[in-house]
Amino acid sequence: MNCFGKNIVLTTFGESHSEFIGGVLDGFPSNFSIDFEAINSELQRRKTGNFSFTSQRKENDCAQFISGIFEGKTTGAPIAFLIKNSDAQSADYEELKNIYRNGHADFTYQQKYGIRDYRGGGRASARETAVRVVAGALAKQFLATKGIFIDGFVSQISRCHSREGGNPLKNEVIAGLTRNDNTLTQAMLQEIETAQKNSNSVGGVVSCVIKGVPAGVGEPIYDKLQARLAYAMLSIPAAKGFEYGCGFESAKMLGSEMNDVFVCENGKIQTKTNNCGGILGGISTGGDIVFRVAFKPASSIAQKQQTVDIDGNRQEYKIHGRHDVCFVPRAVPVVEAMAALVVADFIVQ
Repeated sequence: MNCFGKNIVLTTFGESHSEFIGGVLDGFPSNFSIDFEAINSELQRRKTGNFSFTSQRKENDCAQFISGIFEGKTTGAPIAFLIKNSDAQSADYEELKNIYRNGHADFTYQQKYGIRDYRGGGRASARETAVRVVAGALAKQFLATKGIFIDGFVSQISRCHSREGGNPLKNEVIAGLTRNDNTLTQAMLQEIETAQKNSNSVGGVVSCVIKGVPAGVGEPIYDKLQARLAYAMLSIPAAKGFEYGCGFESAKMLGSEMNDVFVCENGKIQTKTNNCGGILGGISTGGDIVFRVAFKPASSIAQKQQTVDIDGNRQEYKIHGRHDVCFVPRAVPVVEAMAALVVADFIVQ
């Protein structure tokens, strides 16, 4: 499955070390003016090399649109675009081509397809997410015309997080990009620095808030809004967990604590609190939609590890080349992009 969405459908293609990666976005509204600078700005947020602890692979990451846009406006035809891979160093992976790297998809891809592109993980590489960011940037621009905005940020790095009072959605801050708590930001960066010194890696959590979604968006039963968001987020490489509203903390709460009381203020019915995360019965309440995505530590670490080769023989290997110590800050625009595609897919119906 290389396609995502029902009404607005994104099809992606390309591998980490192929000549190009790219996508085709079908079903996007016609006669819509595109802000190309905003698209490239989103790509810059995701690209490698922005931090000392991320991969130093140098890619320009500039989207080249080849169809579906005429004189700066969408035509209603499929929007196709390419992103060139200009700094792939395939030689870094030559010594790894016959072994199964721990934590990677090498083994499972080989079992499913009988062949795999070992260069940078091939199709399983997070390089593919640049395509999602382009499509998500288009979706964001569409949603902005509807008064819908998406804000993602790092709320946890390793064991350093911003939870307070058992509420995972309170007083969140950005790590490495600074929101309003410099002390916490520095503590998170220290976690990354320690892992880097020890040739290791750390994971974390991206929190996201979607504002402006009117009540009534989503479907009951099998196509719930939170289910579609979970499906989108868990398709991101290295994503290991999803929760919305109070999430797993709700298991510790009483019904009287969990229930969001309905009130009517200024003629508008809404909930006094937002433990439900802006979704009830799979349908938006009109409040902020709030969720969190957990990401594992990067599997490529500069320590010796034990594994086996394709013949089952024990092997020892050590990763060389350019890899992230912590890719969580780079995951923020990807989370936002996938959220935008989900919401736009419902709104455009």
